[in-house]
Amino acid sequence: MVENVDAEVRLPDGSRWSATIFTPAEVERLMSKWAETGQYGGGGYFWCSDGLIVGESGLDHMVIALAGLYQSGNFRDVLSRPDEPAG
Repeated sequence: MVENVDAEVRLPDGSRWSATIFTPAEVERLMSKWAETGQYGGGGYFWCSDGLIVGESGLDHMVIALAGLYQSGNFRDVLSRPDEPAG
């Protein structure tokens, strides 16, 4: 099952949006790995641009989360546009 994916979403208006989608299990795995390698404060924190955490693994759950964000009007608050400079 997919636990971590970079996504690009293209809306009907032609705009592009990006996110990196993780499950809690993947975040835990990464933090444990970083605790061993010393990265990111020895695994003491997790941060990524455009990060979105979904409750269950698999592309279906990730797509459902993106669709829910779009339908609720929160899409633009969570994802960012890769063709615009960060503000």
